[in-house]
Amino acid sequence: MPTLPPAAPSRRRIRLPHALRALRHRNYRLLFAGQLIAQIGFWMQATAQGWLVLRLTEAPFWLGAIAAAQSLPVLLLSAPAGAFADRVPKRTLLLVTQGTAMATALLLALLIFSHMVQVWHVLLAALLVGIASAFENPARQAFTIELVGREDLMNAIALDSTVLNGARIIGPAAAGALVAATGEGPAFLINGLSVLAVIGGLLMMRLRMFHAPPRRSGWQQLREGFDYIRRDARVRLLLLQITAHCVFGLAYFPLLPYFARNVLGADVQGFGVLASINAAGALIAALMIALIGDRLPRVGLRTVALLSYAILLGAFTLTRSFPLAMALLAGIGWAGIVVLTLTNTLLQMAVPDELRGRVMGVYMLVVMGVSQVSGLLLSSAADVIGDVPLVVGCWALIGWVVQLYLFLMWRGTLREAPRPVTETPA
Repeated sequence: MPTLPPAAPSRRRIRLPHALRALRHRNYRLLFAGQLIAQIGFWMQATAQGWLVLRLTEAPFWLGAIAAAQSLPVLLLSAPAGAFADRVPKRTLLLVTQGTAMATALLLALLIFSHMVQVWHVLLAALLVGIASAFENPARQAFTIELVGREDLMNAIALDSTVLNGARIIGPAAAGALVAATGEGPAFLINGLSVLAVIGGLLMMRLRMFHAPPRRSGWQQLREGFDYIRRDARVRLLLLQITAHCVFGLAYFPLLPYFARNVLGADVQGFGVLASINAAGALIAALMIALIGDRLPRVGLRTVALLSYAILLGAFTLTRSFPLAMALLAGIGWAGIVVLTLTNTLLQMAVPDELRGRVMGVYMLVVMGVSQVSGLLLSSAADVIGDVPLVVGCWALIGWVVQLYLFLMWRGTLREAPRPVTETPA
């Protein structure tokens, strides 16, 4: 497929509100519109999948196992995938990964409709999606700055979070009602078809001709990325903090269906409501950053969110009140998206263009891989001990202690202004 120079269409300035300024870039608008549709389908499937696994197995272990199967390839492949994303056209890579995600969703839908689905089918599909995600995530993260430039990067990341968390409100609620009425199959079918929106947007983009960097061994490229992380104290601290956040904070999410049904006494629709309210808090955070992100003290706000997240999660494990659980999950969603959005922004603004794919590969390894492996460990411990709220609450307490230690030992490291980097405009 030939590529065209961006010229006037992608550089034309469209008059938009300040909070939507990243949408003045045509190529980013196409990606934004496609993600808006596809993310709703994704979260519909994610909600239906959790309920399907629980229905098939009645075991919290399998909830963590499916999540771990999807994250294990991310854990193993994200770093080399980030190096690969620096060497190939990112649009081509994204088209392949999106096609893989669509095929697995449609195949699972067929198995569910034919009443042949077994838990190992879901496990295998999760593994395939995980392999695709390992290559997609660093490519998509590095692709964003190419579409909007450094000036609009934080706004684009905030808008991406708005799409993701808006979909997390609509998708689980819609899936809860749909699964209650018709079963899990339609949610998988809708997700498979929704991926066409992203594929169409990618094909419609007008991009510069891709120029491959000089050929070097994959090991040499990986070593350059890790050497840079080791030398740069700011990047190293950002990655350490997000690792602790993912290990101790995000690991609870695969167990949310268990909390909904076995702790709070809710049905599948109640589970959808809990997932949606968590996303509503995250959406508020994303909108806040999109609207006034330029005026926020990024480092201070991120520190507050890191330390408050574990407190809110610990309180959630103690409550047996559904309305209070909703309020706490909204707070958890708000703090979580502040941490992720501001960490992503600070990292990308600090890293040189030629290393961005590799550093973001490590970032996505942590966010998409480490958190899910931690979720498997947490699910296994909960299965053995038999008290899921106690295990999750203790895990959250350990996470708070770790974050406090990192803050006290490294405070001041992130106060420096990011060094200028060479921008690669869309």
